[in-house]
Order: sequence, then C-alpha cells, then structure tokens
Amino acid sequence: MRRALVGLSSRSQKLRRLPGSVLSMVLLPVVLVALVGCSAAASAPESSVKNTEASADPSSNPALSGTIVVDAAASLTGSFTAIASAFKALHPDVTVTLNFGSSAALASAIVAGAPVDVFAAASATTMATVTTAGLTATPPKVFARNSLEIAVPPGNPGKVSGIRDFGDSAKKIALCAPQVPCGAAAAIAFAAAGVTPAPSTLEQDVKAALTKVQLGEVDAAMVYRTDVIAAGSKVIGIEFAESAKAVTSYPIAPVTKRANSASAAAFAAFVLTPAAQTILANAGFQAP
Repeated sequence: MRRALVGLSSRSQKLRRLPGSVLSMVLLPVVLVALVGCSAAASAPESSVKNTEASADPSSNPALSGTIVVDAAASLTGSFTAIASAFKALHPDVTVTLNFGSSAALASAIVAGAPVDVFAAASATTMATVTTAGLTATPPKVFARNSLEIAVPPGNPGKVSGIRDFGDSAKKIALCAPQVPCGAAAAIAFAAAGVTPAPSTLEQDVKAALTKVQLGEVDAAMVYRTDVIAAGSKVIGIEFAESAKAVTSYPIAPVTKRANSASAAAFAAFVLTPAAQTILANAGFQAP
C-alpha cells in the first residue's frame, strides 16, 4: 500500500499543472486499483489457509456416503457406539457397522481377508499384525490409552484386596488370554509385582472376563479401568500401583483395498477430534 502511494506521489508531480477536473479523472482509477490490490493481497492468505485446513481434515468432508465396517477392541464397545452416532450426525449418508471383539482375533481376521474398513486395536502389537501385512492405508495413530484395574463382585465375597491375591490358588480368578491385549498388559503388571497368577479361567476378551465377575462366577478379574466404569454398580473396582507399569495404547487406521476409503479415512480422523476425545475421556480413557 505504501509503495503504491509513493508511486502516485511521483506521478502527481508530473500532472500537477493539469486542470483540476482532468487531474481527478486521471488519478481516481489509479487510486482505486491500488486499494483493491492491497485488500486482495491481505485477504488471500487467510482464505488459502482456511481452504487448506478444510481439505486436510477428512472428517469434515460433507459429501461422504456408503457403508463402512469398523472392527474395534471389546473395551471400546460403549465409546465407539457413541462415537459412531456422533459421526453419523455429521455424515447422515454414511452407515457405520461396528464389530467388537478381541484385538488379536480381529487382526487375524483382517489379514485373512475379512471385509473391514477401519481397525481400532487395544495394543500396538495387535495393530502390527495388520500393518506388517501391508493392510493399513495410512500409519496407525494412537487415539487413547488405558490402564488395568481389578474388578470384584459387589460386596467383594472373595475378600480380594490387591494384585497379590491373583497368586492365591484358593481364589477364583479370571484373566484375559496372554495373546489378548488385556492379558499381555496383565502379564507386565504381574511381573512388576512379582506375582505368579493362578487363573481359574482365561477369556478371549476383556468383556468376557468382566462378565465372569458380574455373574459371580469368579472372585476377581483383571480388566481395564474403563470396563469397571462402564459396569457401574455391577462390580467394584480396586486400583493397584503396578497398573502404571502396564498402560496400553490404542491405535486406529483405515484398512487398504476397500471401496469406501474416503468414509473410512474420515471415521479414523474423527476419532481424534475433540468431540470423539471427549466421549473417550468420559468413559475413563486417558489422552493419547
């Protein structure tokens, strides 16, 4: 703007002897061009940034449609049901089909060719099964973390007080199988506590272990903190210090070779938005 006005000053000196009316007719268009040029230069970057930001977030694409299948760890059942509803509110033409289960089993099914668009695992290890096979469209992103907690039936009939009770063969104990993320995390916690567990049953996912407690079939189970919160008054949660050694990360990624890749990418991106992160936080998950 300043350069434009300096240029006008030098030109006006050459034209100062012209009659007033002629001088006005010469200078007015030049001034208008200079002002419009400065205004456009100032506003263009802001518009460009907004357009770039909008295109960088797949979840903001309003033209999404079709059906996507989302495979997610059993511990995400409540959270992802709510997240899928929030996503549907933004993209009414997209149908989200949710499938929950053991992360290890879900990963194996994806590698075997199961028709899945998005995979949300309860550990980096189970996600690696899919990434190693070259079946993730983009690098997985961690969207949440979780910690372990002991669940006991109301009234705590087995008199369980902490992690050391899991080594007592007189107590009925439920654990997740070692290949399941909650089982692998529990093994780390037991090692940190110096406890050799004596499980009465090994379950294929954390929900199954929790169900054993809710039915009163065991004295205690090692589950996630989020599962204790979700169960409400049906169980009692007991915290223990060694859980800090076994915090697990939850990664998510769209799966390759799927027809509705745009909607899959949008859902995976939406899980990392503030709206979805609030849902996860309310369920007891820790920030990624």
